[in-house]
Amino acid sequence: MTGEPDSYVAEFRERLGLPGIIDIHTHFMPEAVMRKVWDYFDSAGPLIGRAWPISYRDEEQVRLKTLREFGVRAFTSLVYPHKPEMAAWLNTWTAQFAARTPDCLHTATFFPEPSAGEYVATALESGARIFKVHVQVGQFDPGDPLLTPVWGQLQDAGIPALVHCGSSPKGNRFTGPEPIEALLRRFPRLRVIVAHMGAPEYREFLDIADAHESVLLDTTMNFTDFFEAEDPFPTAELGRVRDLGDRILFGSDFPNIPYSYGHAVHALERLELGDDWLRNVLHHNAVRVFALDQPDAAA
Repeated sequence: MTGEPDSYVAEFRERLGLPGIIDIHTHFMPEAVMRKVWDYFDSAGPLIGRAWPISYRDEEQVRLKTLREFGVRAFTSLVYPHKPEMAAWLNTWTAQFAARTPDCLHTATFFPEPSAGEYVATALESGARIFKVHVQVGQFDPGDPLLTPVWGQLQDAGIPALVHCGSSPKGNRFTGPEPIEALLRRFPRLRVIVAHMGAPEYREFLDIADAHESVLLDTTMNFTDFFEAEDPFPTAELGRVRDLGDRILFGSDFPNIPYSYGHAVHALERLELGDDWLRNVLHHNAVRVFALDQPDAAA
């Protein structure tokens, strides 16, 4: 795919009077790391389990241009380590990326290791606004004692952690709702954003959100044809999704999606949960969570 703008997205934004889209689940990484991630998807590796073509396989500047042409006014550079002694280096890169990319929310990450508390403190001091945690890829317990100082710092700072904690596409003993429930018992004010709405444990993570006002969910890949084929969302729970509309944030997984960006947006529109719900999810909620400036008019 060339990355040309999707006309549906522009029409959608105009119809709803949205000044833009805020996408809290996008991936920008050091080039060598991104290539390895794409190679893994190409091979349908064991954590993927099925064919997963990358729709926006372009060099970094083209990918940035593509997002901006979709009207995305803020996004993230989600990175995640799969082993020790990797996170601090990734955080250095994301800080540099955010410095040269003003519309990127400064992103950071961590791994359970003795130095985690120190480099997370450094990331917070340098302005990190969101942390990515990938329990599936990292294969670690979010309750690992080595992460106790990290979670405490994030809770005190009010900085959200976007956590891939659901068991899709391939779970392990650290995925699922129980480790997150245990974590929130220890850190009840922790701002957790549950990636992919916790697929496939949708009901359980909706229960967690109902019980904890600090918990949010992102819509990454949810409700798309691709996800519905493997992890369909239970239609009986859509009323809860509507009711939690002030705590749901739009995410796309760009560029690593096997369909168009417009389809990710349309998948939400066809839920028929209302224009106000869409405005909140695609823009207004993230403006509030990340204290972003609110433009006056649609772009």
